[in-house]
Amino acid sequence: MAEPQGDSANYLARISEWADSHLTLIRTKKFTSALDIPVEFIEKNVKLRGKLCHITEKGLEVEHVPISLPFLSSLQRKWQSNGVLLVRLAGVELTPNAMVWLQEELKPAQMMWFQLLGREDLVLDCLILVNKGRFFSVCLNEEILRQGLGKTTRIEGLHHDSPLYWKLHKRLLQAELKALKKNKGIWKEESYLEKLRDHISNNKFVQKLKQFVNWLRIHI
Repeated sequence: MAEPQGDSANYLARISEWADSHLTLIRTKKFTSALDIPVEFIEKNVKLRGKLCHITEKGLEVEHVPISLPFLSSLQRKWQSNGVLLVRLAGVELTPNAMVWLQEELKPAQMMWFQLLGREDLVLDCLILVNKGRFFSVCLNEEILRQGLGKTTRIEGLHHDSPLYWKLHKRLLQAELKALKKNKGIWKEESYLEKLRDHISNNKFVQKLKQFVNWLRIHI
């Protein structure tokens, strides 16, 4: 009975290797629509490379730049069609100031990597990575939260009970906490309002006015 089980395990391993090798081949194809991307790419959270085209309120318009094979590069360019992917920063609710920050920080035709987490119609929910120098990269999702330019939200596309969901959600929350501690961005504005409320509530005139109102309620 042990031999068939071993054969089955080897057979499944070969199938897995075959699937992975074919995914690699597919990555040489240029995707011009979110619907062109195989479901397996989403499930495996594959990273794709792209070039920034536009920054919109709905997300980043990115031109997919597929893996280039030396002996097929000329044919790849000939067969590639035009089109962009709409990429949304997963797990982040952007403020209007976040749009300004992105326009200032990202260069025209900026190269980036986007890790597929989910797909909703024609929109891709991703982690977006950009290079800062030769050996350093930044996750835009986290950096926007660190700057106080957004709030964490549910990561669409990932199962709420999956280890990856909570791993990424923890990273985003930690980035948001740093902005909160440093009173950056939206947290600076909210902390100012809290201080203003505290100042008003501690004002002696306001306290006496409250006492007078309470006295009227008792005696009238």
